[in-house]
Amino acid sequence: MSQANSTVVPDTEKGKGGPPTGGRVATGGRDGGSGGAFKQYKPEQGKWTRLGTFLGLLLLIAWGSYFLYDRLQVYADGPEAWRLLVSTGIPAAVLVLLGAVAWWLSYSSRKSSDFMIATEGEMKKVSWSTRREIIGSTKVVILFTVLLATTLFVVDLGLTSLFRWIGVLKG
Repeated sequence: MSQANSTVVPDTEKGKGGPPTGGRVATGGRDGGSGGAFKQYKPEQGKWTRLGTFLGLLLLIAWGSYFLYDRLQVYADGPEAWRLLVSTGIPAAVLVLLGAVAWWLSYSSRKSSDFMIATEGEMKKVSWSTRREIIGSTKVVILFTVLLATTLFVVDLGLTSLFRWIGVLKG
């Protein structure tokens, strides 16, 4: 195993201050080394969670950029080049820069990528209720809510009548 950017820690050096890798090769690249700010970290894992996070962030950033564009329309009274630069250029720059940050957080950052990979793994372990169970539970909740509201209404009428009879409420 001869790689330019790899380090082999033999089994005999375990416990001597080095990482206990057990003779494994620690390399750069796909599994966490260098490779640029926009290289995907563990691209084969957590695809759907990362995609959903990226699209959600992108939607928020697009909405924020549109809000900024709308607020910068007060500069419409200047020269054409200035108006175009301020009212369109700034929101576009914000969209591009924050979009790059969203990509980095969703795909390149080790901490956030590991969190999303672990989240997707845990979601696959969840035992989801069936449609029939959800419908049954919803009926129970609605029935209980109606019964509780009716009981509170009757108690309120009774207390109102009692307070009027003893003279606390007038009317």
